[in-house]
Amino acid sequence: MGVLMAIVGVVVVLCFCSALLRWNEVRYRKKGLPPGTMGWPVFGETTEFLKQGPNFMKNQRARYGSFFKSHILGCPTIVSMDAELNRYILMNEAKGLVPGYPQSMLDILGKCNIAAVHGSTHKYMRGALLSIISPTSIRDQLLPKIDEFIRAHLSNWDNKVINIQEKTKEMAFLSSLKQIAGTETISLSDSFMTEFFKLVLGTISLPINIPGTNYHRGFQARKTMVNVLNKLLEERRASNETYHDMLGCLMAREENRYKLSNEEIIDLVITLIYSGYETVSTTSMMAVKYLHDHPKALEELRKEHLAIRERKKHDEPIDWNDLKSMSFTRAVIFETSRLATIVNGVLRKTTQDMELNGYLIPKGWRIYVYTREINYDPFLYPDPLTFNPWRWLDKSLESKNYFLIFGGGTRLCPGKELGITEISTFLHYFVTKYRWEEVGGDKLMKFPRVQAPNGLHIRVTSY
Repeated sequence: MGVLMAIVGVVVVLCFCSALLRWNEVRYRKKGLPPGTMGWPVFGETTEFLKQGPNFMKNQRARYGSFFKSHILGCPTIVSMDAELNRYILMNEAKGLVPGYPQSMLDILGKCNIAAVHGSTHKYMRGALLSIISPTSIRDQLLPKIDEFIRAHLSNWDNKVINIQEKTKEMAFLSSLKQIAGTETISLSDSFMTEFFKLVLGTISLPINIPGTNYHRGFQARKTMVNVLNKLLEERRASNETYHDMLGCLMAREENRYKLSNEEIIDLVITLIYSGYETVSTTSMMAVKYLHDHPKALEELRKEHLAIRERKKHDEPIDWNDLKSMSFTRAVIFETSRLATIVNGVLRKTTQDMELNGYLIPKGWRIYVYTREINYDPFLYPDPLTFNPWRWLDKSLESKNYFLIFGGGTRLCPGKELGITEISTFLHYFVTKYRWEEVGGDKLMKFPRVQAPNGLHIRVTSY
């Protein structure tokens, strides 16, 4: 009897689940929507997406084509994997396709961060950001600071086993602080480091503000960082000194045509640290990994950087002309970004009912411009799973409509060249000073984030 009741119970549960799934599918079966599945009510297909990773997208594409509906990341979503259509979506913010990043990210990075705003506000905030990270600023102010910091950061690695993942994260974080706050970097880093890591985790969590959740910890970390930055801003204003760093430029209201409030400055600073942290640290780590696994690429890279060192005195820093001559270095960075796929895609949101690709997309739906599979398309990148930096020596690749590694349209990453400068400087000193070998056989994960869960350990020795 007990067994029979158990069987009946299982059947009832299965029937209920099947009916629930069916109800949810019917609920979203609106006229004009692209094909696809919606999964469970509320949760949708987020679990399957995060669990299966790229395979989920491949399976859906095989069933429904390169433009399909789903319910991931907490909301009904259209997934686009078509290169031409992706470019159109990214280029047409004015037609009702605004950023659609998760609520947790928008809450924790602040309402004035450039990912949250659009229209004239975005144009103004982007202009303020570009004013402090322009090519001229990089050449005259930022590159000397980056060079000095990177040399100091790498100075004591000889004859040590290091976790390159941890070291590149420290590098990206502290380098950003040095550029932003200059002389106050040491005091800021002590109060910022732990809080910043909490903030990062909070931005990729469900927006549930209950003590103990990553979102709650991230939001509290933001409050702490805002208080520290507010205090720093007030101290600087009271001192009447001139500061030659990013914060100083943003605060110089007379010289700077962008007149920002404290809140706008703080959100801009937090976003700047956040945006560069993940991309610079992960690209640097994966470049070390790929160069280790591909000796010919490492040899070519060392050749380029040794030629630069031969033109300079022993401790002479690199300059703008040196940076512009690093064509193979730039190729290594692009190929690392493509193969590792550090950014899987970008999110947009419809502000009105609109037609896309022959389908009617309702107002308020997210559109996930999923670029990951494009990076591995053999028609676009021959032998796509091979690390081949030489392909990027063809400069025309950077202008192709499917080249979306740094975003596109009015949302093209404003810190692209600054990030390339930081990674190039790191590679310059790392490959000319050290050789390395991997130890420990550490595992790598590439979804949903590129990371080594237990670290990526290497043994470093000087040449």
